[in-house]
Amino acid sequence: MAASPPVAPRPHPLAVAARFVMLALVALLTLIATRDPDRLWWIVVLLFLSIPGVVAPRHPVLAPAARFAEVVVVGLAASDVAAAASAVGSLGLGVGAEVILPYLAVPLTVAALQRRSREGAVLLGAAAGTLLASGAVTMTSGGPQIMQIGYLAVCAQWLILGGLGTFAADTLRRWMLVRETKPQPYAEATRLLTQLRSVARQLPGATLDPGGIAEHLLEELRAVAPADRAAVLTASGGGRLVVLAQSAMERVDWETTLDADSAIADAWASQQPATASRSQSRSHRGAEVSALVVPLVAGVRSIGLVVVESNTSLAYPAPVVAKVTSVTGPAALRLEAALLFDEVRSLATNEERQRLAREIHDGVAQELVMVGYGIDNALATLPEDAKETAEELRTLRGEVTRVITELRLSLFELRSEVDRHGGLAGAIAEYARTVGSAAGLRVHYTLDESTARLPAATEAELLRIAQEAITNARKHAGASNLWVTCEVDPPYARIEVTDDGQGMADKRPDGRYGLAIMNERAERIRGRLEIRPRNPSGTTVAVVLGASPRRDSVRDSGNALEGE
Repeated sequence: MAASPPVAPRPHPLAVAARFVMLALVALLTLIATRDPDRLWWIVVLLFLSIPGVVAPRHPVLAPAARFAEVVVVGLAASDVAAAASAVGSLGLGVGAEVILPYLAVPLTVAALQRRSREGAVLLGAAAGTLLASGAVTMTSGGPQIMQIGYLAVCAQWLILGGLGTFAADTLRRWMLVRETKPQPYAEATRLLTQLRSVARQLPGATLDPGGIAEHLLEELRAVAPADRAAVLTASGGGRLVVLAQSAMERVDWETTLDADSAIADAWASQQPATASRSQSRSHRGAEVSALVVPLVAGVRSIGLVVVESNTSLAYPAPVVAKVTSVTGPAALRLEAALLFDEVRSLATNEERQRLAREIHDGVAQELVMVGYGIDNALATLPEDAKETAEELRTLRGEVTRVITELRLSLFELRSEVDRHGGLAGAIAEYARTVGSAAGLRVHYTLDESTARLPAATEAELLRIAQEAITNARKHAGASNLWVTCEVDPPYARIEVTDDGQGMADKRPDGRYGLAIMNERAERIRGRLEIRPRNPSGTTVAVVLGASPRRDSVRDSGNALEGE
């Protein structure tokens, strides 16, 4: 099938109307100035030359040639009309030229709007040359009595106005082009998220895990720099850092504030490696220490820091620093991508939880409340002899009340978040207190949270695991007591929920789905889920993140003593 010929672009109706309005205005002014209808033949010529601009505004030859001819005709007509106006004594030569010069704006503006900046300059030059040449001829033939400087002044004025108009039209065109091509916020977000999804599918799963990238970076650094202690820290907001990964033989309490007098703060501010002769941890008291802090910079933004320390002096000369920076440079880009992906995922998850909470509250929760009111009204209108029906309605009312309570607890769970000021332990304690009060459980707390913080996405996952464990205990265990333990010592964390209920036997099949969800969340943050029976009854569900050598050594010692 033959291809259809391209459709010629049509001129904008407003542009056509503006052209003919300008022609009519110039014709009227010419008639008033000269009082001679014969002078309108210039207007007829301009009308004829405007036809290509109306019929074929984008023609590569006809349209520019017609605009050039229009400029030349305007230049010739200006001197002729000015001389005729001066002869009848209505206007001076300079003022008489003004009646037709405004038409110069038409071809100049069209050229600017069609992205023909060079053509606009040519048209201005042609207009200036034509005005000077025709003016010289007119002044010579007319004699010294019509030689007025006003003519030259008026021509110069309109040429300057034509140049300014051309510049303004070109600027307007560029602005309109930017407005047309600039994507809307949601369209841009869709494009970027689509690209992110494509990239995420092509990369291995662990590649977009900030903790995994940080641990891999520490492994790379072991091969190029001596280190007794090392850590990867990243920003968490509020002028503080969080520990993504660390390696050490003992517990290390790293400096996480950016306003302290430390090499960490200096490296973050300067985006340059910094060395120090004292440890960057608040728990180390060694004598001879060499510390090296290298910022992780992606583009122009600091996203984190790498700290390596050795118990020997002068452990990081310039060649070693160069090797470390050669490793941290590429890692910074990988870590930034993982942190951005984590943030996008957290934002999307939180938004979805809030949306579900709103829909449940405004939908099924309100409808159940109305059902409860209907049952109450039915009970109030029953006759006294319908005792059996009344008992059934009371049972139904109790069941509706129970479901409403469950929905309210689910709404509270969906809306619960970790406050960046209150901490993970506070969020878990608040949830356990609210749920325990609603379920009649006695809740016992053991909270031990460091001033250092875990990454926001990790805290959110730990909160959800704790919520699921508490919910399972409330719904399925038949417990009277609940023990909640929260230990946070970044990058180590341990959340433990214990009940004194019926245990994890087949009597609790409904809790298996919740356990699967908790296991998936633990794997997402590289933690491990532990489920074990409690003696004499009940179940303990714990999630452990990272490792704490000090805590593990204490626990191992306690287990050894129990074995003896």
